[in-house]
Amino acid sequence: MKNFIATVLLIATCITYAQKKPNGTIYVEHPAITAVEDMTQAFVSGNTDKVASYLADDFKYYSGTTTNKDDKGMDKTAYLKTVKTWKDNIDYPSIKRSKGAYPDALEYKDADQKDLVWVQTWEDVKGVQKETGVKIDRPIHRLFTVDKNNKIKMMINYSTSTVSDEINESFTDRTNGKIYNHHENINTVRKMVHAFENKDFDKSYSYYDEKATFIDINNPDINKQYTLAEQKENDKKLFEAFDVTSIDQVGYPDYLHYELDDARVVQSWWKFRLIRKSDKKSIVLPIMLIDTFNEKGKITNEILYYSQKVLEVK
Repeated sequence: MKNFIATVLLIATCITYAQKKPNGTIYVEHPAITAVEDMTQAFVSGNTDKVASYLADDFKYYSGTTTNKDDKGMDKTAYLKTVKTWKDNIDYPSIKRSKGAYPDALEYKDADQKDLVWVQTWEDVKGVQKETGVKIDRPIHRLFTVDKNNKIKMMINYSTSTVSDEINESFTDRTNGKIYNHHENINTVRKMVHAFENKDFDKSYSYYDEKATFIDINNPDINKQYTLAEQKENDKKLFEAFDVTSIDQVGYPDYLHYELDDARVVQSWWKFRLIRKSDKKSIVLPIMLIDTFNEKGKITNEILYYSQKVLEVK
């Protein structure tokens, strides 16, 4: 049995090694990496002639995320035009290695790759589109082939189109729903607030969905969302520390029914008039509420904007 087990282990080891087949060498430093990064910085600076000096005559650029099966790529002449477009349209441009990342240069053993070096990079593209003010801050992954003359023959770019889509859509005016100054959802917010003012908590909380979440901008953890049960405890602490003498509406609420995502939001402004129990000090606390509704008219999320320092003033 011992010999049998040893034989099995030997076979397994051989199979493991047989599954590995080297196909070239990866470099962390290589002239091809230098050419790619130098070309990139020439692009960022808007130096068309310098970018051209790094590109082979048969250079092609491709989007790695296109779904067009007939995409023929962008040739050298067309790509060089994008250098000027970038310079004319982007403020504060930069393309730098992503944090913790570095390029790889790959020399493959394959016969059809013997005159090429593949370079892969991970970078962050940043800038601000001049006309629309849209901020560009996105990661990109790029693959390059570099020929034996250290000229870039091909670039494949992998990145999200979200920012580009926002830029393109920002060149024209468009509506995104309707704003109401009177609406049933506005009525709901007022009823909820004034029930709270009068300590009719069951009624006040009845306007929320049972899975509603709450965000307090004074929380050190900006991602913290309270449940309805947790918010009830927060409210209890408020009434333990303060007497609420009045809650008064400021201006008028807005109800925004957005086309995008069919979102339903009420923005309202209030003055909470309080008396601090510890020293009987009167405090007026301005608060902004942003309440998001579902299609059933229940509040699903509430964000409270106010200054904690106002409550702590001596």
